[in-house]
Amino acid sequence: MADKEYGFDTLKIQAGYDSADNKYSVSPPIYHTAAFDFRDTEHAENLFTYKEAGYLYTRVGNPTVTYFSERVRALEGAKNAVAVGSGMAAITYTLLNLAANGGTILASPYLYGGTIDSFDRLFPEVGVKIKLTRSVLDPEELDKELSEGDDIKGVYLESISNPNAYLPDIDAISEVAHKHGVPVVVDNTVATPYIYRPLEHGADIVVYSATKGLTGHGNIIAGLILDNGKLDYYTQDRYPQFYEPIVMLKGKSPKEVFPDNFFIFRAILVYLNLLGAALSPNDAYLGILGLETLSERIAKQSANALKIAEYLENSPAVEWVRYPKLDSYKYKEVADKHLTNGGGGLLSFGIKGGKEQEARFLNHLKLFHYLVNLGDVRSLIVNSPDTTHSELTDEEKELADIPANLIRISVGLEDVNDLIADLDQAFKVAGLLDADSSAA
Repeated sequence: MADKEYGFDTLKIQAGYDSADNKYSVSPPIYHTAAFDFRDTEHAENLFTYKEAGYLYTRVGNPTVTYFSERVRALEGAKNAVAVGSGMAAITYTLLNLAANGGTILASPYLYGGTIDSFDRLFPEVGVKIKLTRSVLDPEELDKELSEGDDIKGVYLESISNPNAYLPDIDAISEVAHKHGVPVVVDNTVATPYIYRPLEHGADIVVYSATKGLTGHGNIIAGLILDNGKLDYYTQDRYPQFYEPIVMLKGKSPKEVFPDNFFIFRAILVYLNLLGAALSPNDAYLGILGLETLSERIAKQSANALKIAEYLENSPAVEWVRYPKLDSYKYKEVADKHLTNGGGGLLSFGIKGGKEQEARFLNHLKLFHYLVNLGDVRSLIVNSPDTTHSELTDEEKELADIPANLIRISVGLEDVNDLIADLDQAFKVAGLLDADSSAA
């Protein structure tokens, strides 16, 4: 089906799959196989030299995995896509692909803690420098930064950041980056394409942890890399890896073999193939099922999150709240312009009181699950500075604007009044609210 002919809710249920290719099975089959037969020796040669499209080994391609990635590609409005074994694999493969011969990635400090941990530990080991800087979020400062050196291979940020729910102006950031011939990579995990589509705002590459809101049920680990198909920025001077011959291509370069998709093709050929973080067919199928309710889930989570944010903002137990649909939101002008389908299900707040009261509050919640995930149909809560972002140094936490009293909530699909009552009673147990006060 042609993506542009249909609306979002049609695409989330039908895009990327034709039952006629699968014995008219309405639901995409799970191709639970490690390998695929060759018709003959010519077929094998054609597959290995990329003269013919097809499947040979599930680590580098599987029909069920393709159906999943194609459906997300349609929802995201992307040109090319590949699904991988986790969100961290998607981030790692993308940035290694950009900086294959070394170089610098400019990154926002407002990121998931595991991402920053990989920036500190993994990337320096392979000759890639990651510079966390707030200049990424300021077009004038970014312009200066990009003018100072030609070793910068990409700009990386999150659309709605974890855990602060900050929404930077990706339109302005992309315009500056493109002026210097540098692509912009956006982690859109928190927003999902229902809330925000970075490629429509100038981004070149989008990555996902599909574990989160994209699929919603919290039963898989999965990731995706998508791009807009605009590959002119990858010049031979700055990105020689796309023009260099590869043994597996019989001496040809990725650009020669796939001139319209050489970025993701090289990520598959080199990183997915050789490092091996493949998505299983079964998990891809579960991902497809999750996509079918994406709009309904995110719409309700957004509505629930706004009510909870308003409750928290008016609570004596809370110091501050960060949520895109509040008047106090740091990037409210951008949010009002671009987040027309809601603010998403992620919010954070500063709890009043010390660590002992914080622990009593968390330990006495009855409906919120205390764990490190987000985007689930269940409501989740975690003290990010001590868990998801505990690996950050004090300097990195300050740069990322993560104070010690930050609590992150990922709002689910439960009755919002029950969720507010649960927060209220836990605040009371922690001694942060009077026992006779009532939730608004």
